[in-house]
Amino acid sequence: MEKLAGMPPAGVKTRTHGDLHLGQVLVAQDDFYVLDFEGEPRRSLEERRRKTSALRDVAGMLRSFDYAAAMGARETSAQGAIDEETAQREADQWLSEADFGFMKGYIGAVDGATARMPDIELERALLRFFMLEKALYEVTYEAANRPTWLDVPVQGILRILDRKGA
Repeated sequence: MEKLAGMPPAGVKTRTHGDLHLGQVLVAQDDFYVLDFEGEPRRSLEERRRKTSALRDVAGMLRSFDYAAAMGARETSAQGAIDEETAQREADQWLSEADFGFMKGYIGAVDGATARMPDIELERALLRFFMLEKALYEVTYEAANRPTWLDVPVQGILRILDRKGA
């Protein structure tokens, strides 16, 4: 946050999905369909219509990959298919590859467009901030609705804070 506070504003604001995650994406006939553009239901209509950085949606998808990896590891080890340590190691590997592939595709799609920030350091800092913001929101959601899943956003927060700007 200190890094962000010291940087001049940059980038463009646009209308975003507002609640982008794997549950909002369908794959059919070698194509992707993004659904449900109403935004986060717990936010006011005014908030959902407000223009913002596209990186918020990117952060939502990256957090969704984190959930998929965590729940995949949990279910795989609970079923006895592999031990918990191996399941977590494989989930971490999958998460790394999913994040890399998604970011490679995103950057390739927006490179040269106004959606891409001219300052890569600012772009990374903002993405990290939006991921942290999303994970903190997830803590409140899970505490209220699925307390047995609370460890997923908490572990995500710890990983985000441990990256030291990466």
